[in-house]
Amino acid sequence: MFFRTNHLQFDAKPERPDPVFAKMLQEPLGGQWGEISVMMTYLFQGWNCRGPAKYKDMIMDIGTEEIAHVEMLATMIARLLETSPVETQEDAAKNSAVAAVLGGARVEDAILAGMNPQHAIVSGSGAMPSDSVGYPWNAKYTIASGNLLADFRFNVTAESQGRLQVSRLFNLTEDPGVKKMLAYMIARDTMHQNQWLAAIQELEADGLEETPCPSNFPQSMEDQRVSYQFWNCSGGTESAEGRWASGTTPDGKGQFEYLAEPKPMTDDMGMLGQVDPRLYGTPAMPVPKDAKK
Repeated sequence: MFFRTNHLQFDAKPERPDPVFAKMLQEPLGGQWGEISVMMTYLFQGWNCRGPAKYKDMIMDIGTEEIAHVEMLATMIARLLETSPVETQEDAAKNSAVAAVLGGARVEDAILAGMNPQHAIVSGSGAMPSDSVGYPWNAKYTIASGNLLADFRFNVTAESQGRLQVSRLFNLTEDPGVKKMLAYMIARDTMHQNQWLAAIQELEADGLEETPCPSNFPQSMEDQRVSYQFWNCSGGTESAEGRWASGTTPDGKGQFEYLAEPKPMTDDMGMLGQVDPRLYGTPAMPVPKDAKK
């Protein structure tokens, strides 16, 4: 059961309308690394969690918070679209960062190119579950595997990518109200990155998971000849200088080995058999004319 408090988690009040920036804010709302993605990812991870209760409760706490972030962004986008007099749009297009994004076009052209027409045609000056170029949010962006270590590692990536994009947007607006909300979201992403990293450490300390993930697949059943080999598969050997090329592996179970000139481990050249003629694919050699009848 969910209860909604009739207050936003944080202010979402722009100083003035800005339909150009409203389009940009669609990315942290409905993009691959946006708030809808992490909201759905965390909620499904929580609903599917079969681990100790502390992990399930923690995941549900952050998943529910992300619903609030979706509402904040949707509200901000709608408010940026509430009114848009020509003068306001021109001010937005004249902003040097926005003009750079729009390719330095004339003000009139920049307005035309920068606004999302679907905000007027489809959503009636409201936010949409799509990214900044109008691509609909996709459930494939969500990750809920049932393995908490694998999921928490993905969550660190999601929060890192989300914080990166919001940080970039912070520098693309001069509106103090928008910057205030973005600064809050960036700070929450700081917390959430640290939260997932702490959760990973706790999983390992609790003995529930460890590297390599999944840890309950017996390593004796993998081809251990290559378990800790680094293959130099591109030009240059600078990769030999990295931590991944020598010494004890992070899981403490092996030693890194650097292969400067790796060789194929098979004579198999990947050649395929004859194509089924009923599929009308190109055969390996010409088919005799009388065989076509």
